[in-house]
Amino acid sequence: MTRTTQVGFDPARLARLDKHFGRYVDDGRLPGWQLAITAGDDIVHESTYGWRDREAARPVEPDTIWRIASMTKPITSVAAMTLWEEGAFELTDPISTWLPAFEDVRVYACGVDRSMVTVPAQEPIRVWHLLSHTSGLTAGFLRTSVVDGLYRDAGYEFGAPAGHVLADCVDDWARLPLLFQPGTAWGYGVSTDVLGRLIEIWSGQTLDVALASRVFEPLQMKDTGFFCDAARRDRLAALYQADEQGLAARIPAGDVVQDRPPAVLSGGGGLMSTMHDYVRFTRMLVGAGELEGTRLLSPRTVQLMASNHVGGDLASLSTGGFAETTLRGVGFGLGFAVLDEPLKLHTPSSRGEFYWGGIYSTSFFVDPVDDISVVFMTQLMPSSFHPIRSQLRQLVYSAIA
Repeated sequence: MTRTTQVGFDPARLARLDKHFGRYVDDGRLPGWQLAITAGDDIVHESTYGWRDREAARPVEPDTIWRIASMTKPITSVAAMTLWEEGAFELTDPISTWLPAFEDVRVYACGVDRSMVTVPAQEPIRVWHLLSHTSGLTAGFLRTSVVDGLYRDAGYEFGAPAGHVLADCVDDWARLPLLFQPGTAWGYGVSTDVLGRLIEIWSGQTLDVALASRVFEPLQMKDTGFFCDAARRDRLAALYQADEQGLAARIPAGDVVQDRPPAVLSGGGGLMSTMHDYVRFTRMLVGAGELEGTRLLSPRTVQLMASNHVGGDLASLSTGGFAETTLRGVGFGLGFAVLDEPLKLHTPSSRGEFYWGGIYSTSFFVDPVDDISVVFMTQLMPSSFHPIRSQLRQLVYSAIA
């Protein structure tokens, strides 16, 4: 299904997107996908192709539900900044003000096991460190350092130990050494999950209730949440993984669906959503914090979030992990990657574009210069296997009239 209108784009060139990514399905690299492009207040291109469940021959539909994984992080960050606008915290506040377990954190220096050496943190983890991934917290699934091995040993790889709630997880992470001194590098990890716990404290609500009241309900994101109940189960896309040939192979574990609120509410990766819901979120960002008369954030706050806070690019600051590009010219703001120097990434994007994606190959970007946003949904892990995101930019910008 494709619906296209002409608002600053060449329809024939937009059709190239469908043809290009259609080949990903036809040759087996993806099971199916969904795409939307907005310009200003309008959805100018919307298309679906392939299967939400290939084995059951169920096609992708406009209301298909997707696991958005780390595309949860920008939503959690926006919710936090609504509280910032109310004066609940300052960005420079130490997080130990509310989470005492982080008062005396230590930083990994060298060694393994009994020979491991840690040193005191030279400055506290501050709220802006969580939003910008410069806290020194990492994640067990990365497998790039001694420290992420400690996360796995503690029961944190893609999940959490049985019986834990978010507050327990945060206390456990505080007892583990940081990967680097706060504010000195950029590292992917559980920073946004810790931010989710702070949202609970600041708002006096559980994270699911806080996100619903501060983001989902104002933006009318009716199908976004931490679980998929029985009434919506048939709409949820199946999960796939790239095999050695790069073909999509179904993951049986993906058939186990969270059908009730989970014990650990992950602000870093726990949400499910639809294309139409997430487009409402990106349209709010394109609208500088406003959607259809509802203002979620001030324009100055969105501008602050979409500015580079890390003092350089991720190519030099990142501690490693997975990425589809070299990250040259890319900085990081408060919840989003920020493109500072497009030519270093060899992309036609505008300077100031901000974006993020999820491990299941979902992605979005917002271009405040050209007033557009793009959302792409599919369910293939890892997201680094195919150059979907760079090709998406290439074809979208090539279609601008």
